[in-house]
Amino acid sequence: MRYPIRFLWNATRGHRLAPWRSPYLLWRIETYTGVKMTQIGFVEFWHFTWRERHHLWQFLKWTGEMERYARPKAANVR
Repeated sequence: MRYPIRFLWNATRGHRLAPWRSPYLLWRIETYTGVKMTQIGFVEFWHFTWRERHHLWQFLKWTGEMERYARPKAANVR
């Protein structure tokens, strides 16, 4: 659960209380759906989030897997 929260925290930097204004998240939605960033507002953002919640959760789990792969825990070496 730590990795999805970490991703969302980083993705909404500067817009944490209003994630629908995050340029990064808007860009991600634009590349996923083809809808221009300028056309995505509060309602469209939350509608997309709700409609694609299963795929978004899979994406967040995948980011956690990639994070663990990129930064493995150090083994206890003595």
